[in-house]
Amino acid sequence: MIGHLAYVAAFVALGLAVHDRTFAGAEEAILTLGVIGLWRYSWAGINFARGMAYVRRRYPRQRRRAEAAYAARPVPAHGYFMVTTYKIEPEVTARVYASIFAAAARSRGGATIVASVVDGADARVIRDLFEARRTGLDGVKLVVDQIPGSGKRDAIARSLRLMQREAPSARDVMIFVDGDSCVPEDIVERTAPFFTDPRVGALTTDETVEIPDAPLFAHWFDLRFMQRQMMMSSMAFGGRVLTLTGRMSVFRADLATDPSFVAQVQHDHIDHWRLGRIDFLTGDDKSTWYWLLSRGYRMTYLPDVASVSMESQPMPGFVESAVALMKRWFGNMLRTNGRALALGPRRIGVFTWWSILDQRVSIWTTLFGPIAIALTALLAAPAVIPAYIAWVMFTRYVFCGALSLFRGGGFPIVYPPLLYFGQIVGAAVKSYALFRLDVQRWTRQSAATAAVRRPLGQRLRAASSTFMHTLAVGWLTLGVLLMTGLV
Repeated sequence: MIGHLAYVAAFVALGLAVHDRTFAGAEEAILTLGVIGLWRYSWAGINFARGMAYVRRRYPRQRRRAEAAYAARPVPAHGYFMVTTYKIEPEVTARVYASIFAAAARSRGGATIVASVVDGADARVIRDLFEARRTGLDGVKLVVDQIPGSGKRDAIARSLRLMQREAPSARDVMIFVDGDSCVPEDIVERTAPFFTDPRVGALTTDETVEIPDAPLFAHWFDLRFMQRQMMMSSMAFGGRVLTLTGRMSVFRADLATDPSFVAQVQHDHIDHWRLGRIDFLTGDDKSTWYWLLSRGYRMTYLPDVASVSMESQPMPGFVESAVALMKRWFGNMLRTNGRALALGPRRIGVFTWWSILDQRVSIWTTLFGPIAIALTALLAAPAVIPAYIAWVMFTRYVFCGALSLFRGGGFPIVYPPLLYFGQIVGAAVKSYALFRLDVQRWTRQSAATAAVRRPLGQRLRAASSTFMHTLAVGWLTLGVLLMTGLV
């Protein structure tokens, strides 16, 4: 409470420290910022309203109908669990597989688990855990597939081909699980009813996170998951979410074992006019999402089911860790963004299409504000800086309060500055990734397209990326100068 009171007092004091006369010469700049701000706040308000309508009204009705249809089925769903484990701490591996075995035991239609591992020590841990629980796993089959470390996509494809031999049906479910995520024990019973609708191809769920010894990093993740809850709920209101999260998502099993689905996961790529063919190393969740989106399937979101991810801060500093993760996340998003846009609003729905377009537009509208304020302070009215800081503190505080309603209300006072950090630094990272779609890197795995000494062609492409990025930021800055009347 003291932190909240001090925060509110700070932005009130900053706001009262400026008055109309201090903005002489900056009126047009302030008006332009207001118009763009109104656009962004309206978009946030629309998503908030849609998300609340989904969580409070539409989703409960959908669940009741789905569970009634599932109860009428004579045969319950068989649960297939596809788990990839690579460079995970043994204690985390033990917790993850304990949760998977518990969920498999709860599956009334039986379960099959394919564990894809690289390290022989992981294989032994998984088998020992399974044998220790053997008495409660009568209807559960475990396959431990030890593979060379050629990448997550190869591991997923190989696991899916093993499951093809089981001939899963349309009533069964396939649960993709990362090796650092625990699943709910009732995951099969909670998710299988939604696949009674033949239009639904996959779904994803809420997430929580455990991060020891890095409180700021943990708060940042919690805030991101609050934002994710709102956006996923908003998109699910229209029947199509914008991603199927790699930590845990559930697919209709016959679709996940379709040969073309498996081929897309393993060999997905795009052809770029400047960078050439880009083979996807990361972002398997975007490949599965695009396969379903392009074929007209619906993808929904369950706000009342949650996985638990056990993360760790990958680098010593918070900022460098956050930027490293954002580079991977936003690179994956933007590599698929263009081809998803090309599907068109008639095929995927106007709101979904516009939301995909906004992933690109929001890069520049978000950066517009700080650039405009910096230039206005430099060329016209320095007093806009305290006014802008007060406005940012106020609006992010209100937005965090709105987001907290998706989690029962209340939030730590560190959330508003973390929200602004995520917006501004995130937009800068997105602009970087937009012109470097060929740069890919895992956090745990050294899968990267860049080497210490690259061939001449790669260096020329990197130089062209830097040139294009610089040119785009230059045009944005010139646009800010003209639109604000500073030039």
